[in-house]
Amino acid sequence: MMHRVLPALLFATALTSSLAPEEAAAGDFLPAGDFTVLTYNVAGLPQLLSSGNPEVNTVLISPLLNGYDLVNVQEDFNYHGDLVSQLEHPHRTAHSGLAGFGDGLNTFAFFPFEDVKRVTWKERHGVFDSGSDQLTPKGFSYARVILEGVAPGGLAFLDLYNLHADAGNDGGSQAARRSNLRQLYAYIEANSAGQAVVVMGDTNSRYTRSADIVEAFLAETGTTDPWIELVRGGDFPADGPALVDDRDRDGPFFESIDKVFYRSGPALRLIATGYRLEDEIFIDAQGDRLSDHYPTAVDFSYAVADDIAFSELFGGSGGTAFSDLASYPQGERVALVSLRSGRRVDAIGIAYAGGLGLSHGGSGGSPQQLLLGTGEYLASAYLCRGRRDGGLRIFYLRLTTNFGNSLAGGSETGDCVTQEAPAGWQIVGFQGRAGKEIDKLGAIYRPL
Repeated sequence: MMHRVLPALLFATALTSSLAPEEAAAGDFLPAGDFTVLTYNVAGLPQLLSSGNPEVNTVLISPLLNGYDLVNVQEDFNYHGDLVSQLEHPHRTAHSGLAGFGDGLNTFAFFPFEDVKRVTWKERHGVFDSGSDQLTPKGFSYARVILEGVAPGGLAFLDLYNLHADAGNDGGSQAARRSNLRQLYAYIEANSAGQAVVVMGDTNSRYTRSADIVEAFLAETGTTDPWIELVRGGDFPADGPALVDDRDRDGPFFESIDKVFYRSGPALRLIATGYRLEDEIFIDAQGDRLSDHYPTAVDFSYAVADDIAFSELFGGSGGTAFSDLASYPQGERVALVSLRSGRRVDAIGIAYAGGLGLSHGGSGGSPQQLLLGTGEYLASAYLCRGRRDGGLRIFYLRLTTNFGNSLAGGSETGDCVTQEAPAGWQIVGFQGRAGKEIDKLGAIYRPL
């Protein structure tokens, strides 16, 4: 199912914006569209090592992926050219390499995405046994997906994770797999605060093996499994024999290790509307499977908050992702903004009337701050970026209020943009990426 933006959205947005502040309902979500995701282990190891028949089957898989808006694949090693040969997705991760060199993870999408990161597991178990996980840099990937054309600001963001966890059922593999999920949880906690999230991939895990801690991972990340939600009515399987009833692979007694997890955020609400294993689509002319794994598909509808909007993100992909949206105190005005800067912008801070302060970046540069008076709010941000150590960073930032007061620091370049709050809105925070300096920055808007 191809994603679409619902025509009713534009009408709902226009209606909401035309109301007086006391008439418009704050905090509502507006239906925005739908999309379908797929996760699939394509068994792309070299032919002699693969559990499938990739020399023949990979090219057959390629056109079948076009029916899904966001696709995560695993074991995309030695036949990547065949896999992408008939793809229609305009947005794709770069191939990371053949088996032994790459992680086998790739994402294909009809939505644009950015800031792709590949992370190798800290613990992998088995060289020539127990799944041989140490022979290739297995791990997970991250990308920030941009859902364009949605109200009220035209942008919404979704953090997408692709994983391939340690294989094997021996004690060492189980311990490594638990470590994998804990490492992924910590990364989500650090990089996706306040963001809607979809995690999907080959987990090599089952709820019926309590040692795999899948249920704990869901609780820690605040995510939901659509199979549990839609098929099992919220009931988690008990520890015991694997659920592998082939008579109904979309039913409550067939658990796939290829899983999809998701959660909503303050600005983007996700609703899982369908779950299925595409076991009757990804087959050859004889009806045989194209991989030893079943492709797992989930349908989503999504809605956007009517009182949150975003600018485009501007800058580079270094540092760690951050967002003030996770901590913003609803209804409190911005009382102070601060900068640390020298030749570039080292840090940005914001404080609210209730006393909460948020900051991002490092401790370099010289500090300065701007107090906002009664009735004053942040109206625009002017940013310039430049190259530093092979990547882009924010070199200059000027924040300006509706009263014309400004706070600025850094060095202007020839590559600059202005992020201006829409009429009737204000800048209440920021999102982006930061390390010792500010790598990327975008404004978060809310109504006055």
